Amino acid sequence: MTSIFMLSCGSKSTYVETVDENIDQDGFTYQVDQFGDFKIMRYQVPGFDELDLNNKILVYYLSEAAKAGDEITWDQNYKHNLLIKRTLETIVENYSGDRETEDWNNFMVYTKQVWFAKGIHHHYSKDKFLPKISEEYFEMLIKKSNKGNFPLEKGEKVKDLISKLTPILFDPEIDAKTVSLDSDNDLITASANNFYEDVTQKEVEDFYAKMKNEADTTPISYGLNSKVVKVNGEVHEQLYKIDGMYGAAIEKIVYWLEKALPYTETEVQKQSLEALIAYYKSGDLRTFDEYCVLWVKDVDSRVDVVNGFTETYGDPMGMKATWEAVVNFKDLEGTKRTEIISSNAQWFEDNSPVNPNYKKKEVKGVTAKVITTVQLGGDCYPTTPIGINLPNADWIRANHGSKSVTMDNITYAYDQAALGSGYTEEFSWDEEEVALVKKYGHAAGNIHTDLHECLGHGSGQLAAGTSPEALQNYSSALEETRADLFALYYIMDPKMVELGLLPSLDAAKAEYIGYIKNGLMTQLRRVELGKNIEQAHMRNRQLISSWCYEQAKADSIIEKKSRDGKTFFVINDFEKLRSLIGELLTEVQRIKSEGDFEAGKALVEGYGVQVDPELHKEVLDRVEVLKLASFGGFMNPEFIPVMEGEEIIDVKVEYPSNYVKQMMDYSKKYGVLPTYN
Repeated sequence: MTSIFMLSCGSKSTYVETVDENIDQDGFTYQVDQFGDFKIMRYQVPGFDELDLNNKILVYYLSEAAKAGDEITWDQNYKHNLLIKRTLETIVENYSGDRETEDWNNFMVYTKQVWFAKGIHHHYSKDKFLPKISEEYFEMLIKKSNKGNFPLEKGEKVKDLISKLTPILFDPEIDAKTVSLDSDNDLITASANNFYEDVTQKEVEDFYAKMKNEADTTPISYGLNSKVVKVNGEVHEQLYKIDGMYGAAIEKIVYWLEKALPYTETEVQKQSLEALIAYYKSGDLRTFDEYCVLWVKDVDSRVDVVNGFTETYGDPMGMKATWEAVVNFKDLEGTKRTEIISSNAQWFEDNSPVNPNYKKKEVKGVTAKVITTVQLGGDCYPTTPIGINLPNADWIRANHGSKSVTMDNITYAYDQAALGSGYTEEFSWDEEEVALVKKYGHAAGNIHTDLHECLGHGSGQLAAGTSPEALQNYSSALEETRADLFALYYIMDPKMVELGLLPSLDAAKAEYIGYIKNGLMTQLRRVELGKNIEQAHMRNRQLISSWCYEQAKADSIIEKKSRDGKTFFVINDFEKLRSLIGELLTEVQRIKSEGDFEAGKALVEGYGVQVDPELHKEVLDRVEVLKLASFGGFMNPEFIPVMEGEEIIDVKVEYPSNYVKQMMDYSKKYGVLPTYN
């Protein structure tokens, strides 16, 4: 899946250039909470009331399935997360002491951050964050919550829980990073995620090397839905399935998916959900591939869903997938633009600047739509992509096509929450820039996402004999780079105006301005001072912007300017910048097509990782003055069935605004996994 904060299933997008402030728009409050560097927003579901009853019921059941698996992602992120989560929530519910102190406020900020990240590691940097309370206060919180049912192991006392959790929460050296991409270290032993236990990187590589058949032209996604462990000296997998690991949650997911089957809109949609259910029951990745093919073919249904073990960003090896869900329905008017893009997919592929040997001779099954998001789950809640492109398997994309979506009501909510923040003015060189970004920013950003998801991830092809895993820990960053370059190259093409997708190339200029500014400077607000960039999408954006800036400096294509002690990056020649983007696209496609690990590593490490400490501090200082939250997430709407006896006669949508209450309610209703596995 892709963006702008981008993620990737084939790709996920998640960078949104706009930022923060709590302002009512159209009678609706979009931002409802802010704590630390995080804000919580709400999104509306326009058009839901106009859906027919069958679609409404389908949305309701799929939404319940989306929430049923939420705890899986917690446990995948870190093996102690469920224990921590349940301990914190027991305190929130039962603490009998003073709740008006600075210590209590700091505890609640930490708890909300843990909810936001689905664990004690930052969702972007993957670094462990520490509570701003003392160990003694934490102990007191537990002791003054004695009416609570703490998650104790058999024979364990509360004092044992305190002794166990205190070093995990407060010692910065214990499990310091949930995902380490430093190729100088063992990627697995240096990462605290829960995809592996008691195994090394070499043992995992050897384990899967024995399974793979290089002659297989339709390989399964090895290791996608399992944990690798060593027992009695033997390495083996624990499969995620209904009678295996995470079985209690998967059973609930399957229950709601089966309830949804009678309300599917087409035969192929029914078959795809049946295949998904069969996959959850068996854990068989061949069945998962069957599901993916059917899901790609389901292009006529109004309601759609992503549900499963999908994204591999949380695994430094790029194999294991976190669980996620997105329920949505097609925005019929907005989809007209993506249909124009997908119907011209072959033209875009043919006119790409990349080596002809690495272009698809025939682009198959590119389906794109604009969607209205109705429910988020797992790795997509509360932080969500703004675009998705699936499936991930290259052979499915080549033989059967892909499906791309742009999440329009999510980008709209971001924009509405950002009005009046002063962010655009602070980082723009002049009023001309401000005017361009304000006039065209939202529309151009959506077109960028459309191109990135619909065409970028589906473009190009691997050379014969190239392994999809050849780029290893740099694969995600390079794939997002490739898709972004494709979008940036074409958004400045006159074809976009000819097709009616942009009113003029001034809109493309607005996207270039925002992208380069973000990649070179403003995204650094999401990085702790003194740290380098770890997150794949951030590496991608800095790689593109820094590479172009370095090539462009001599000719002042991009110029670094200073005014009143503040830094600005100004584009002086948009056409020449587009040519540079085309050059980099050609090279990145070559790297992917040939599996050139060393060249890919050199690009990512050379341009995407290192941070200028002086510029970094400047950005943080400027953002601090504006009081902007750097990270945004969303509460889900609630879908309430209206019953007449045993029959659902309608489904109503409500928009809760209490983040703490939603998290506590979710834990009580959907918290089915054992604390200790």
